[in-house]
Amino acid sequence: MNLQFTLASRYLLGRKLRSLLTTLAVIFGVMIIFGMNTILPTMISALQANVQGAEGETDFTIVSKTGSSFPKDTAKSLIEIKGVRAVASSLERTINLPADFVDQDPSRPDQIIAVNLVGLNPEEARTVRAFPTVEGRYLKDTDTSSAVISQTLADAFSVRVGSLIHLPSVSGLTELTVVGLLPAAIGTENEQIFVPLTQAQKMTGEVGKVNTIKVNIEAFASKERRAEIQTNITSAIGANYKVGAMIADDEMFATMEMAKIALNAFGALALFMGGFIIFNTFRTIVAERRRDIGMLRTLGATRRMIIGAILVEGFLLGLLGSLIGLVVGYLMAVAVLAVAQGPLSAFINIKLGWPIIQIPLAVGSVMIGVSVTMLAGLIPAWNASRVTPLEALRPTAAEVEFKNQTGRGFWVGVATITLSLLALLSGQSAFILPGGVIFLVGLMLVAPALVRPFAAFFGRIIARLTVRQGIGGLAEKNLTRQPSRIAVTSSTSLLALATIVAAGGIVFSMKGTLLTMVDNSLGSDFIFLPPSVGLWGSNLGASPLLAETLRKVDGVDTVSTFRFASSQAKGQVVSVLGIQPQDFQKVSGLNFTEGSSAAYQELTTERTLIANSIFMVSTGLGVNDSVELTTPNGPIQYRIAAVASDLLNAKISTIYISQANLQKDFASDQDVFIQLDLRPDADQEVIGAQIKAIGKDYPQFKVISGKDYFNTIESQFEAAFSAVYILFAVLAFPSLIAMLNTMTISVMERTREIGMVRAVGGTRWQIRSMVVTEALLLAAIGAVFGILGGVYLGYMLVTAIEVVFPMGYSFPFLGIVAAVVIALLFGGAAAIIPARKAARMDIIQALRYE
Repeated sequence: MNLQFTLASRYLLGRKLRSLLTTLAVIFGVMIIFGMNTILPTMISALQANVQGAEGETDFTIVSKTGSSFPKDTAKSLIEIKGVRAVASSLERTINLPADFVDQDPSRPDQIIAVNLVGLNPEEARTVRAFPTVEGRYLKDTDTSSAVISQTLADAFSVRVGSLIHLPSVSGLTELTVVGLLPAAIGTENEQIFVPLTQAQKMTGEVGKVNTIKVNIEAFASKERRAEIQTNITSAIGANYKVGAMIADDEMFATMEMAKIALNAFGALALFMGGFIIFNTFRTIVAERRRDIGMLRTLGATRRMIIGAILVEGFLLGLLGSLIGLVVGYLMAVAVLAVAQGPLSAFINIKLGWPIIQIPLAVGSVMIGVSVTMLAGLIPAWNASRVTPLEALRPTAAEVEFKNQTGRGFWVGVATITLSLLALLSGQSAFILPGGVIFLVGLMLVAPALVRPFAAFFGRIIARLTVRQGIGGLAEKNLTRQPSRIAVTSSTSLLALATIVAAGGIVFSMKGTLLTMVDNSLGSDFIFLPPSVGLWGSNLGASPLLAETLRKVDGVDTVSTFRFASSQAKGQVVSVLGIQPQDFQKVSGLNFTEGSSAAYQELTTERTLIANSIFMVSTGLGVNDSVELTTPNGPIQYRIAAVASDLLNAKISTIYISQANLQKDFASDQDVFIQLDLRPDADQEVIGAQIKAIGKDYPQFKVISGKDYFNTIESQFEAAFSAVYILFAVLAFPSLIAMLNTMTISVMERTREIGMVRAVGGTRWQIRSMVVTEALLLAAIGAVFGILGGVYLGYMLVTAIEVVFPMGYSFPFLGIVAAVVIALLFGGAAAIIPARKAARMDIIQALRYE
């Protein structure tokens, strides 16, 4: 094994440029996988801190399965269970605060972005948690509008014991008197504000309700005893509750998991393209080191030793590239989180922290990088071991490969492309989706046979443009000497450029669809916008009084509101939105994919619902099917009347029911989102001032005009889609490495030939132009394959998205232009180093090269 390491290290150090290029491919793939999977946990952690507060250490926490509140007397039966030592009920709600609400200073970043309002019975709460006040006192049973807060929160509000603080509530701003201070908070959880239970019920509109029961049991209970007590608690509390750790906003974290899967696929694609580059590099080892391998075999080296030496090279390159990829990936995560802080805060007022490093992820990323590199070198290593000593020692020029390329692989490729086209013509998504994958595979298989025709076509064009220099035909012949190698490089470019073209199809298709949905969903004159759009459960709503007050404003025509509850259907967490169908249609609307707007009327006459596509896919149900929803009153059957979506709830499993049924079945009457339209003859400026004045008493909402919000969303779409293009352009980076690698190898193999051209009068400029022309021809071939694959891939992805989101396909003209531009720019860039190397060759040394 020492011999293999010695041979591998000497070869890598002797070919520094090629080793660097191969290592870059590994760095890029590992950077994407490690960096993106570092960003996601950090974002999830920040979101959890936003919607979940610190809770006392208790043995068991009991909440409703739907996440809703329940009668405060529910806990009475628990105290009688043998082994239960203490029981305390509370009403806990996260209140997302508007920007600059605490310090009122826009020039400084927000330190407090959300607080946990905890309503409790003072003496009962002390049985499960300690409240060590450092100033003032703890709450009393006779208190009303009193509050106990931490020292850090008091500093943020600039208050002390006896001072007043103001918090949003369902009835407007509420004043609380600070009667005690707890020690300064440590950790990243939201600050907590402890108030009497009746006060919390009044502020949240949950009179007579709690949403959390904390239970402590006998000390030193064994594992079996704890399980027995938990079983007894579950039996006593009933089937509508769950016992254990509280899990909030499951739908949000499920969405983040989907994003994580997508980013993993992105990284895997990057590493897969890197594997092509490494494979192409190792293939040339056999041809370039024939004499070295022959000498080793003559001296007694076995085939196993030859394979081992080449695999060790792959191991060393993979290990080095993976370690550097971890560092670069972490730096990328830091940069992405810094850039994402601003746009993300526009929708969800959160504070992102430093990237979270996971040791298993780091180890796994290194293993993936090393494995891909060694696998890419396995076939070349096997081929190297089969070179006989006599054959290897025979003097040969650079290998020229003119063998027939229309073999078995070509016809398999033709067959797979035919199958993918038949799948496309079928119009069935079940066939179209796998068809996109096999179409790309088919292009890769037929690529070697198409290299020469494509090179000849583009070569004639360049030959006419460079007729005086005579380099067009020469570049074409040089390029087609190794069609298999060029095909591998083109396959890398194919994947990269196909991704860009496909991204163009998705971007333009989605942009048109989303802007139409924005206009339909948010085209009202004024909007009362909560801090977290879509994550309704983390918002504090308003009582129906606010909407009634708005309806009384002279000039207001229609007011529509969303009311929220959480439920479960077939084991899936579901966001339940209550609407008033008639008012909702006037100021907003849904995009129907199954059924029609007649479903609105059905919501008012029976227990029916309108579901979005994500709900339908996750439950496997169809229109007119019945579904059992978990409610505080037990399971209740609803019928699915139609399938429709809007922009606000496009990523979360959501159903729409009437507000009457929401009140009856889920006991929810708080408005978490409000839209209103004015009469046609109304003075928007005057009435807008009145509406904003009313909104000042409800700081949990931002009052904006629908037109302004539409313009904001449109500009954010432009920025987001531009970022998508940048992201996919970055994915094209391996094609640059692949072309650079191929051109460098080509120059090395043609050292004698280049020396002969120089000897018969070829100038340095002609040599340089010849290499650049080869690179541009190579880029053009990759662009053709990439455009063909990208158009199909884009259509396939749009078809896949249509399963959960209504979207039509738009042809990616700009995506194709971007792919061609990137291909030519990368081709020119890839030729810089090899062209310079070729032009600077010494004629005598080049002619001596073997």
